[in-house]
Amino acid sequence: MRLLFFLLFLISLHSPASARVNPELKALLSIKSSITDDPQSSLSTWNENNTTSSYCTWAHVTCDSMNRHVTSLDLSELNLSGSLSPDVAHLRFLQNLSVAVNQLSGPIPPEISAINTLRLLNLSNNIFNASFPSQLSLLKNLQVLDLYNNNMTGDLPLTVTEMPNLIHLHLGGNYFSGEIPAEYGRWEFLEYFAVSGNELIGKIPPEIGNLTNLKELYIGYFNTFEGGLPKEISNLSQLVRFDGASCGLTGEIPPEIGRLQNLDTLFLQVNGLAGPLTPELGSLSKLKSMDLSNNLFVGEIPQSFSMLKNLTLLNLFRNKLTGAIPEFIGDLPQLEVLQLWENNFTESIPQRLGKNGKLRFLDVSTNKLNGMLPPDMCSGNQLQTLITLGNFLFGPIPESLGSCASLGRIRMGENFLNGSIPKGLFSLPELSQVELQGNLLEGEFPQINKVSVKLGQIDLSNNKISGSLPPSIGNFSGVQKLILNGNKFSGAIPKEIGKLKQLLKIDFSQNMFSGSIAPEISQCKLLTFVDLSRNELSGEIPTEITGMRILNYLNLSRNHLSGGIPPSISSMQSLTSIDFSYNNLSGLVPGTGQFSYFNATSFLGNPDLCGPYLGQCKDGVSTKTGHPHAKGPFSASLKLLLVIGLLVCSIVFAVGAIIKARSLKKASGSRAWKLTAFQRLDFTSDDVLDCLKEDNIIGKGGAGIVYKGTMANNEYVAVKRLPAITRGSSHDHGFNAEIQTLGRIRHRHIVRLLGFCSNHETNLLVYEYMPNGSLGEDSGTSECMSAIAGSYGYIAPEYAYTLKVDEKSDVYSFGVVLLELVTGRKPVGEFGDGVDIVQWVRKMTDSNKEGVLKILDPRLPSVPLHEVMHVFYVAMLCVEEQAIERPTMREVVQILTEVPNKPACSKMGESTTTTTTDLSSSSPPQSSNLEPPMNNQQPPPPHSPPPPPPPDLLSI
Repeated sequence: MRLLFFLLFLISLHSPASARVNPELKALLSIKSSITDDPQSSLSTWNENNTTSSYCTWAHVTCDSMNRHVTSLDLSELNLSGSLSPDVAHLRFLQNLSVAVNQLSGPIPPEISAINTLRLLNLSNNIFNASFPSQLSLLKNLQVLDLYNNNMTGDLPLTVTEMPNLIHLHLGGNYFSGEIPAEYGRWEFLEYFAVSGNELIGKIPPEIGNLTNLKELYIGYFNTFEGGLPKEISNLSQLVRFDGASCGLTGEIPPEIGRLQNLDTLFLQVNGLAGPLTPELGSLSKLKSMDLSNNLFVGEIPQSFSMLKNLTLLNLFRNKLTGAIPEFIGDLPQLEVLQLWENNFTESIPQRLGKNGKLRFLDVSTNKLNGMLPPDMCSGNQLQTLITLGNFLFGPIPESLGSCASLGRIRMGENFLNGSIPKGLFSLPELSQVELQGNLLEGEFPQINKVSVKLGQIDLSNNKISGSLPPSIGNFSGVQKLILNGNKFSGAIPKEIGKLKQLLKIDFSQNMFSGSIAPEISQCKLLTFVDLSRNELSGEIPTEITGMRILNYLNLSRNHLSGGIPPSISSMQSLTSIDFSYNNLSGLVPGTGQFSYFNATSFLGNPDLCGPYLGQCKDGVSTKTGHPHAKGPFSASLKLLLVIGLLVCSIVFAVGAIIKARSLKKASGSRAWKLTAFQRLDFTSDDVLDCLKEDNIIGKGGAGIVYKGTMANNEYVAVKRLPAITRGSSHDHGFNAEIQTLGRIRHRHIVRLLGFCSNHETNLLVYEYMPNGSLGEDSGTSECMSAIAGSYGYIAPEYAYTLKVDEKSDVYSFGVVLLELVTGRKPVGEFGDGVDIVQWVRKMTDSNKEGVLKILDPRLPSVPLHEVMHVFYVAMLCVEEQAIERPTMREVVQILTEVPNKPACSKMGESTTTTTTDLSSSSPPQSSNLEPPMNNQQPPPPHSPPPPPPPDLLSI
C-alpha cells in the first residue's frame, strides 16, 4: 500500500501543468468570459492556451516580484461591457482592483469580500446597480473605495463604517437615499469623502466634524439637506476643498468656518443661505476659489475679505448684496475671475481692478453701478470676458481695450457710456462678441482692414453713431448678427454687405440710410431677418431679394421706396412676416403664395397700392398677378391623354409594389435580426419581435410606432419601430453611433435605452417601460430630436422651408417638451385644426410668464409657482419663431439650473405681488444675453468626478 501511494505521488509530480487547475488563472478567464463586449480587444492576450505562469504577462495584470500571484488588476477605461465575475474572489493576493470607466452592469459581487488583502477597489463610472453589499465590510484593509457614477440604490450604506482603514470614500453620483449616518464620523484616517449627486435628505450630522484628517468633502448636487452647515465642520482643520453646492442648505454660514485655515476651495452656490456674508470668511488666508452665488445673502462685502490675498475666483452673483464694491477688490493680487451680477451694488467699479495683470473674467452686470470704467482692466493682456451691461456707467470706453489682444467678449450695453469706439477694438484677434447697445456713443463706424473671423455678433444699436457705413464692412466675414438700428448712419448701404456670407440677422432700422437697397444683400444666403425700416431709402425693391431662400422677416417700412412689389417675392415660402407700409409703392399687391397670408397692415401708407384688401386698382393698373393661362376648356384629345397617362402610372405603381413586396419577403429570410444590448438582458431578438403586434401598440407618430411588450421574465419593455431604412443606402446616417451614445446615457430623468434590434432594413429601439409616461405620448424626449424622427409638433418652423436642422432646431423641440411638462398636453391634436401647443400657449398667455396659471397642468398643485414660471420662461425662449433668437442648449441648461429665489408668496393658489411683466422685459430674450455655464464659472456638473486640486485657479 505504501508503494502505491509513493507511485501516485511521483505521478502527480510529473503530471503536466495543465492538469493542475490554478485558481488565479481560472478567475482571470472567468472575468474575461463575463465581458460581453471588448471593442478594443484589450483582453486579447488573455488566452487559456497559455501556460499557467504566463498570465502574469497578460495585459492589465500585475503580479508580485516572484510572478506567483496577481497583486493588481487594472481594467479601467477599456470600454468593456458585461458584468464583473464573482470569481474575481479567487485572486486572493489582489491588492488593487480597478474597472473604472466602463459599461459594466449588474450588482457588485459580494464575493469580493473574500479578498482580505484588497487595498483599492475602484468601480466608478459603470452601471452597477442594486444596494451596497454588506459583505464588503469584511475588507478591513481597504483604503480606497470608489463607487462614483453608478446606479446604486438604497440607503447610504452603514456597513462601510466597518472598514476602519479607509482613506478615500466616494459614493457620489448614485441613487443612494436616506440621511448621512452619524456613524460616518468614525473614520480615523479618512482624507476624501464624497456623497454628492445622490438623493440624500435630513440634516448634515455634526459628527462629520470628527473626521479630523479630512482634506476633501463633497456633499452637494441633488441632495436636499435640511438646515444649514453644522458649526462642527470647523473641526476639519486639514480641509482643503469643500463643495456643498446645490443641496438645499439654509441659514447663515457659521462664523466657526474661519478656523478652516487650509481651505483653498469653498463652493456653496445655489442654496438658500441667507444673512450677511460671514466676516470670518476673510480669515481663510489660503482660499483661492469662493463661490457663494445664487443664494439670499444681504448686506455689503465685508472689509475682512481684503485679507484674501490668494483669491483667484470670487462669485457672489444672484444674491441681494448692497453697497459699494470695495476698493480693495481691485487690489487682490491673484484675482482672475470676479462675478457680481444681479445684485444691488451701487457707486463705481474699483478703479484699480485689473492692475494685478491677471484679470480674465469680469461680470458686474445688472446692478446699479455708476461712475467710469476702470482704465487698466486688461493691463496683463489676460482679460477674455468683460460684461457690465444694465448699469448706470458713464464716460468713455477705455482706449486700452483697443489693444487687449486676449479680449473675446465685450458686453457693455444699457449704460450711459459716451465717446467713440476705441481704435483697434474690432481688430482684436480673439474678439467674438461686441455689445455696446443702448449707450450714448458717438463718432463713426471704424474703418477696419483686418477683422477676426471669430467675430460673430456686433450690436451697436440705440447710440448716436453717425456717418456712412464704410465699404470695409465687407471684411467682417464671420459676423452673423449685425445690429445697428437706432443710430444716425447716413449714406448708401455699401454693396460690400454682400460679402458677409455668414450673416443671419441684419437690423439697420431707424437710421438715415439713403439711396437704393443694395441688391448685393441677396448674396447673404443665410439671412433670416432683415430690417431696413425707418430710413431714407429710395428706388425699387430689388428682385434679387427672391434669392434669399430662408428669409423669415423682411421690414422695409417707412422709407421712400417706389415702383411695384416684385411678384416673385410671393414664391418665398420662408417669409412669415413682411412690412412694406408707408412707402411710395404702387401697383397690384400679389395675391398668391405667401402674400395670401399677409394682411393690409403690411401695405398701409402706400396710396397707389391696390389689391383684394386694399381697394380696387385705378384705371390702367393691371390686375393680373400670375402667368397667362390657356383659355377655354381642355380639348377632348387632351383629356384622353391625361386619362391614359394616369392609367399607365397606376399599373406601373401596382407592378412596382408587387415586386417590392416579393423582394422584401425574399430578403427577410437572409437578413437575420441582431440584438445589440447596452446591459445584460434576459431576452432575445425573437422576444422583441413577438411584441410587434397590433394589440400592443401604445403610440404612433412620425417617429414610428411604439409597442408595449412582456419578456419571458415578465419584464415590461417599450419597443419603438423606426421608419424603414432606405434600401441601397451605403450608410445609416450615423444611426449606430448615435444609438451607442444614447445607450450609454444614464440619468434619473431619462428613459433608459436597453438595446436595439436591426436587420439592415428596420431598427427597433428597446426601452424600459414607464407605466405613467411617455414613449408613446412624448416621442420627442426618447430620441435625438435632430433626426426629424419626432412627431409633428416638435419640429421647428424653419425646417419646413430649409429641410435642414441644427442645434437651434433641437432647442425648439426641447422647448415643446417643456411646454408639455407645464401644461400636461400633447403638442398637437388638442387645440383645433392647424394649431399646435406653441401657438396655443402664446394665445393663452400672451407670452407672459405670469399667465402660466391659465395653462398649468392641474396635476401640479404642489409645485412652487416661481419654479413653474421659470420653466415656462425657458420654454418660451426655446420656441422663439426666429432660430437665431433661441438660446443654445448649453445656455438652456444654465438658465434651468438657476431657478430664481422664491418670493414671499409663491405657492399655488396664493396671491403674488409680482407685477405682470412681458417676457421680453422680465429677462433678456435673445440668446446673446444669456450666459453659458463656462462663462458663469459654475463648478463641475453634479455627475462628474471632483477633479484633483490644480496648482492655482480652481473650477474655472
